[in-house]
Order: sequence, then structure tokens, then C-alpha cells
Amino acid sequence: MPKSHVSKKKLFRDFSYLNQRYVKKNYLKRYKTVSNSFCKKNDIFEKELRFLLWGYDLEFWTLDFASKDFDYSKKKLSERIVFPLVKEEYIYKHFDRLTPSQSREDHIFRDELKINYRVRYALTQKARLLVQRFYKNLDG
Repeated sequence: MPKSHVSKKKLFRDFSYLNQRYVKKNYLKRYKTVSNSFCKKNDIFEKELRFLLWGYDLEFWTLDFASKDFDYSKKKLSERIVFPLVKEEYIYKHFDRLTPSQSREDHIFRDELKINYRVRYALTQKARLLVQRFYKNLDG
């Protein structure tokens, strides 16, 4: 075991921060306390907040992609997270099933037709502003 080069003054402390040179900023240090208070204040569940954080950098997504990437079953993700967020206007249908394609090439070469087309979802401006407020709360 390597010997520590900590001064003897710190011997009986409960904690000691690392030097700023090694760790610049720990943004997730206060995640639990900030997320609990933020969710209560904004009347949103923590699982929904985590999903909004997940989707923040995406332009749109399908439920298939979200369930694989977010590691949730498709049925549970849609019933417990996405549809309640659609109802609360945090998520909207970016491309709905009935959105027609504009070009002839799309009709000829596209595998997805209106029968098997998957809806693309996206975050609303309300959700993006909520995520930005959460990041500001995390920062300090």
C-alpha cells in the first residue's frame, strides 16, 4: 500500500478535498439532493427527469431506439415515461405516423411505409428549458 503524503494536520478530519489541479469540478456531487428538490418543485418524477436529461442532446428518437439506449423495455418506457411526458407537454411527436414523405424516391426505396412507420418523438421547448434550469441548479 502506498504511503500517503497528507500532512499530519489532516489526520483526524472526516474528509479532505483533492487539490483543484486533479479534479476541476464535480458537477454530479450534489445530484441526489438537487434532483430531489428540483423534482418536488417542478412536479415531475425523477425517472422522467432522467429521461429528459437523456433526450436533451437528441433532435428526435423512436421508442425502439430509446428503449435500447435508455435500457428500459419498450412497453414500460412508453407507458410509464413517454406518454405521461407527452400528456404534460414535455415531449411531442416530431414526425407522426401520418406525416407523408415528400419525394418520389422516398416512396420507392423506403422500407418504412405508413403501415410500419415508427413515430419520432422530441423534447419540447418547455422540456429543454427545464433541463437547462436543472443544470444551472447542479452548477451552483
